[in-house]
Amino acid sequence: MITGELKSRVNRVWDAFWAGGISNPLEVIEQITYLLFIRRLDDLQTLAEKKARVTGAHERSIFGPDQQHLRWSHFKNAEADQMFKVVGEEVFPFLRNLGGDGSTYSEHMKDARFTIPTPALLSRVVDMVAEIPMDERDTNGDLYEYLLSKIASAGTNGQFRTPRHIIQLMVDLMAPQPGDEIVDPACGTAGFLVAASEYVREHHADALLDATQRKHFHESMFHGYDFDQTMLRIGSMNMLMHGVEAPDIRYQDSLSGGADVAKFSLILANPPFAGSVDAEGIAKDLTRVANTKKSELLFLALFLKVLKPGGRAAVIVPDGVLFGSTKAHKALRQALIDDQKLDAVIKLPSGVFRPYAGVSTAILCFTKTDSGGTDDVWFYDVQADGFSLDDKRNPVEANDLPDVRARWVERAGSERSRERTEQSFTVPKADIVAQGYDLSINRYKEVVHDEVEHRDPMEILADIETLNAEIEAGVAELKGLLA
Repeated sequence: MITGELKSRVNRVWDAFWAGGISNPLEVIEQITYLLFIRRLDDLQTLAEKKARVTGAHERSIFGPDQQHLRWSHFKNAEADQMFKVVGEEVFPFLRNLGGDGSTYSEHMKDARFTIPTPALLSRVVDMVAEIPMDERDTNGDLYEYLLSKIASAGTNGQFRTPRHIIQLMVDLMAPQPGDEIVDPACGTAGFLVAASEYVREHHADALLDATQRKHFHESMFHGYDFDQTMLRIGSMNMLMHGVEAPDIRYQDSLSGGADVAKFSLILANPPFAGSVDAEGIAKDLTRVANTKKSELLFLALFLKVLKPGGRAAVIVPDGVLFGSTKAHKALRQALIDDQKLDAVIKLPSGVFRPYAGVSTAILCFTKTDSGGTDDVWFYDVQADGFSLDDKRNPVEANDLPDVRARWVERAGSERSRERTEQSFTVPKADIVAQGYDLSINRYKEVVHDEVEHRDPMEILADIETLNAEIEAGVAELKGLLA
């Protein structure tokens, strides 16, 4: 957790951005990201200089002899006006022409724009960034998560951020392993990749002591694609702040082609599912699987393409994927069940993505086999996720997610004996095929009806006759009083 003092400083700087006319939270985070990267370059240069002094070997210099004033350690203590001039007129052009520091980060800085409006605001932001202990992964990772939470609280561009507790649930279910190659083809701020990296650190710390495994973790384990350069910058820095040195975060329109075939062993994703894609830009091998322009179906086809045999996936889909009646909907569900191994359908409450959207969604968990393997599908009807399901999303006690985790590991065991009236149960493949490959949980869930004790019909008729007689007597008495 970041300290209250540092959090307060972030809040004050955030307010200063808004007062200065920068109201887009993504732009605020982007400007802070540039400064974090500038500081990182200075740290790398300092590290290279120390190594050169110890070994005597010449290290590649990031800053030339006449560029030393562009280093973070040089300009951060300058007067506000001088700092503003150096950063705006020299540091940012230097960033755009950097060419590479051995990572993808510099690639995302090539169109860096300096938009901080005043010297006073820049000075305050630099002071805040200087407070971040860059050598403490937990602290700077928490700080960047706090910055990203500002996207959600500002109510703008929140669609880029899947709720962290939902991400954590999906990562826990998939249990990333040190040898995995993990991809999110629509990575946004890289929340899934960050959570997966933290899971590996926590559960497989010993594996990272091995040099080869450590190199894989930092350079070839995590892959994220997006076609929004701002998201790529923010996602890359999010990974860096969480201690991953050189992840593969790069520009790619995943649906238009170019994706690696059968490369990845794990997919964690919440792809966009708000509309249709231009037919001309869709990769032909995807339309062969699902002849559609709907992005949610095309992404499912993409997942099947890029997973290697034995690879697994946990992905969020809109409810329409589960029961849609078009040919493409049915073809994809049939492919998941007949050709691959569909493990689970976890129905989420419709308020999970409020206040941005009230759409109903589910998590699909499946394994690529190319030879079938679906015997039973595990269903779970999540009714509470620990937060209110209105636009406020305040914390509440009701939370099914711990139960989802506990029952997930029993889906091939004790869960098979549970009744379909319960919150989780399994359904044999034959039943799903008989229902036209419909995967909506309500198709299989049974409702418990309370037993009602019914009276004998003759008793009811006798009561009616008695009641009629009493009414007639009352009417006669009333007429007598009125006569």
